[in-house]
Parts: sequence; structure tokens; C-alpha cells
Amino acid sequence: MEKIERLISIVMILLQKNVVSTTEFSQLFNVSKRTILRDMETLSLTNIPIYAINGVYGGYGIMDEYKLDKRLLSSKDLENILTALGGLGQILFSDEVELTLKKIESMIESASWKGSIHLSFYDWEGRSEIVQILKTCQEAIVQGRLLTFDYIDQCGLKTNRMVEPYQLHFSEMSWYLKGFCLNRMGYRTFKLSRTDNLNIDNKTFVPRDFLIEHKAEQHYQPELITIKALISHSIKDHFIERYGQKRIVAYNSEFLIATIDVPQNQIGFQFLAGFGADLVIIEPKTYVEDYREFLNAMIKKYD
Repeated sequence: MEKIERLISIVMILLQKNVVSTTEFSQLFNVSKRTILRDMETLSLTNIPIYAINGVYGGYGIMDEYKLDKRLLSSKDLENILTALGGLGQILFSDEVELTLKKIESMIESASWKGSIHLSFYDWEGRSEIVQILKTCQEAIVQGRLLTFDYIDQCGLKTNRMVEPYQLHFSEMSWYLKGFCLNRMGYRTFKLSRTDNLNIDNKTFVPRDFLIEHKAEQHYQPELITIKALISHSIKDHFIERYGQKRIVAYNSEFLIATIDVPQNQIGFQFLAGFGADLVIIEPKTYVEDYREFLNAMIKKYD
């Protein structure tokens, strides 16, 4: 962390806590106590009213007259923010995210924080391997520099790309990079697990109006088709979570009927096939035939 960022963080923490020891600051920022002492001297020179308290329970504080009005965000507001970020912290990768969590924790009285909600995500091995790629992408975005990489599509075709990176996007289980591809001269979204040899180029770029393009992309929806399927009780919860209780009605002791919308392409077939014999499509007939062909093509692989 740069010194200026550390100084700002120190002030933010002192604005919300009475006294913080040198040891606490040193462990929080992973620096020596001497570095924290120098930081305090620097802040004092800027006329920020920081004072020192000696003794076992000593440390640093900031004059009450200088502190922020806490009424803007209640303790409950801060707890809600911490709950949301605490869960997302398991899939995010930045040191800044961890520091943000610590800042918010410092603003909440420990006695009031019960942590009544806990979010958990799969900690797959592949996710840890992609951390360096994410950091490289983030560095390129912040510095406004081009990214170069090999991109392998669904058919295994490899192409070389040079991209203006604008945003990292996490969706369900995968990370994506959104940017402007100079090879295709258009905005593209790249699945990071399909990239190889990713590097930051020395060339910088002037950012385009990505937000306008991003808003237009948000309105895009793949072509969907409404189907009816018999589903077993064992997978009912999956469909309730994705489509809601109203989409499911009783059929018999073995099956329920689910009326759902799925992409009218291979992605839709792959999603449905994941439920195996616990799902049977019954309508529309044309979709049933297409789905049967998809399954037959899979079976032929094992002939």
C-alpha cells in the first residue's frame, strides 16, 4: 500500500475509534511500528489534531471536534454493508477489499456486531489460480494500458487479442473481462479462464465511453423459450431459487411441473442436462425433439 493511502486509512479509522495502538496499526497495514510513528508525525504536520496516549492502554486518537457525524450511517447500516462485503470478499481478490472490511469493522462497536448473516462461496482450486490474472487485469484498467492475450473460443480456436480493458465482471461461477477489442474493433466480453499468455502492454489508451455501451449491453437478453418440464422433488429447491415458487405446481407423488424460460441454444440444453433423470421436458414438442438430438449426440461419444 502506498504511503498516502495508508495515511488516509489511518485518519478514517481514528475518526471512528477512540484510541488505536501502534501495534494495531502496524499489524493492520503490515508495516513496522517505526513506520506508524513516522506516519503520525506526518499527519501532525498537516494540522490534523491527533494526540498520543502513553501507557499499556495507550495509542493514538483524534480530537472529538474533528470527528464525523455518525448519524449519516447507523450501526445497523454499517453491519449490513459489512455483511454484504464479507461474503463478496471470498470471491474478490484485492487487498483494498480486505482493508475496506477492516475499516468498516472499526466503525462498528464490537458488542453490537453479531454477524447474524453469513455468505459462503465455493473455494475452488481453479479460482485461486486465476487470482494473478485478475490482478494483472485490474492493474491494466487502473493504469489505462492495453492488454494482450491469446483467446481460445468454445471450439478451441486460438486468436491473438489486444484489448482496452474497462471492467472485470463476476457472474455466477466465472470471471469476465469487458473491454474494446482492437482486433475486432468492437466491445467484447472475454471469459478469463479462456485466456492464455496475458500481459500488460506498454501502450496506453484514451478511454472510450464504455458506460454508454455497458448500459446498452445490460438491456440485452438472449432469446428465451418457455418450456414445461417434470421435475423430481429432489431438485425442486434449485428451480424455486432460480424461477420462484409460482413457476412450480404439483403433478403426482413422483414429479412436479415447472414452467420455466431457458436460452434457446446449447447453453439451455446443457443447463437442463445437468439435472439428469430428475427432469423430463414435456412441452413444446419441437424443443423436446431438439433436446433429444442433443442427448443422442452426447451418447454417441460413448459408442
